[in-house]
Amino acid sequence: MNIILLGPPGAGKGTQAHRLVEQYGMRQLSTGDMLRAAVKAGTEVGRQAKAIMDAGGLVSDEIVSALIDAELTALEDETGAIFDGYPRTRKQAERLDALLAQHGRKLDRVVELQVDEEALVDRITGRYTCAECGEGYHDRHKQPEVPGKCDKCGSTEFKRRPDDNEETVRHRMSVYRSETAPILPYYEERELVTRIDGMGSIEEVSASIDSLLK
Repeated sequence: MNIILLGPPGAGKGTQAHRLVEQYGMRQLSTGDMLRAAVKAGTEVGRQAKAIMDAGGLVSDEIVSALIDAELTALEDETGAIFDGYPRTRKQAERLDALLAQHGRKLDRVVELQVDEEALVDRITGRYTCAECGEGYHDRHKQPEVPGKCDKCGSTEFKRRPDDNEETVRHRMSVYRSETAPILPYYEERELVTRIDGMGSIEEVSASIDSLLK
């Protein structure tokens, strides 16, 4: 299946996408990750993107489309795709439909993880990760079993994202509502949208998504 995961930053899209990759062998197509990989690899598209980003500009739809086209070309027919961070506008949504059609695919489902803004602020501002292996923790909801020591790799070094603060989180929510959410009517017209309570536990959200893939 080919699905889009929608929801504001911190809604749990990354966690759920990672689980889908592990459980179903799907491929997560994150535009941010693809851009960084292309820049690091020094591909033609990567060089174009780097020049734009170094100048403080926004990468064009054409460049992002080229990255997605390349990823879809490399996917085996039986491998499903998870689109994360794309599309963000109706124009991009229409372009994605065209790209999928070119590769003999179609979009099967759009999953929006809905969240409560106040709870999301608490969730994001309290999170941190192991600096060594990336295991995630939270000040109130998930502390290491041994204080100051990562459960997974034993490291004692942890880090927080500098933008995980209340002001930034509320700004992200505002941007999501104004820029990304408006693409939902485009997919609702085709009855592709399913909304899931993203404030449930990871297991509860996973079970809801799994029910859509059967």
